[in-house]
Amino acid sequence: MTNTAPLAEVRGRHAFITGGSSGIGLGLARVFSAAGMKVTFTYMRDAHRDTALAGFPAGNPGVHAIRLDTADRDAMPRAADEAEGRFGPVHLLVNNAGVGLMTAVSQASWQDWDWAIGVNLNGVFSGVHTFLPRMLAHGQGGHLVTTASSAGLVAGAVGVYTTTKFAVVGMMEALRIELAGKNIGTSVFCPGLTRTEIAHSERNRPAALANATADAGHGHGAAPPIDLMAHAMDPIEAAQLVLEGVRRNDLYILTHPEFAGAARERAEAIEASWSRVAPPPARAAATSFFLPDIYRVETAHRRR
Repeated sequence: MTNTAPLAEVRGRHAFITGGSSGIGLGLARVFSAAGMKVTFTYMRDAHRDTALAGFPAGNPGVHAIRLDTADRDAMPRAADEAEGRFGPVHLLVNNAGVGLMTAVSQASWQDWDWAIGVNLNGVFSGVHTFLPRMLAHGQGGHLVTTASSAGLVAGAVGVYTTTKFAVVGMMEALRIELAGKNIGTSVFCPGLTRTEIAHSERNRPAALANATADAGHGHGAAPPIDLMAHAMDPIEAAQLVLEGVRRNDLYILTHPEFAGAARERAEAIEASWSRVAPPPARAAATSFFLPDIYRVETAHRRR
């Protein structure tokens, strides 16, 4: 397996960004637009859409907004049709929409679980399921990016959110294997603290879920000891790093090195936990079929 970059040149290409009306998504929309891309972004709140569009040059014909709930699997193809009708085939999909449900697994209700899975995992699959066949059909090359989190590499106390983010990291790794040689790149973006609206995402929760969670006493844990957003990365800076990663076809786009130590410790803990009994040769040979080379290839790619 080799690492080619289908979108090394992005000018004139079409990007579709879910959750693009604020925070990281809006940063991505602005950076992609400035790089010469046509941009479609989705939104949930009209006020966010209006504010977002006002930040682009007046009369910008290369930016379009579509209202979309990514958990609505029937709405995603309609949004794709509208985007293609406006700007032509989509070359870059960014599954960015997500909800920051700060609930521990041990305290979560089924309603908590279903809402987080519906947006953070099923919504990502919906984007892939809708746009990947279209990219393969138009044959112009493409790239898939999913916004996960550093919580998808290092477990934290917010277990429901962490579960969804670990899942999409695995999804993008699997797609890297599946799409080898098909001129479709893949990246998983795992940011740390970035100025976003995710802390307020519960305002989009279904009313029944919000009421059930309040009645059950679930929800956020203790307040953080500091004002996190005061120390967060600017979304434009994060978006510029994402664009660089897309142009290189980096599998992992890791923007916050303060998580490197914990991720390294996790890898070391896994390494220390393997059984020291050598496997039978026949089992080892059979297992080799399932072992991907994406990690070795990515390491060599990044070292170059």
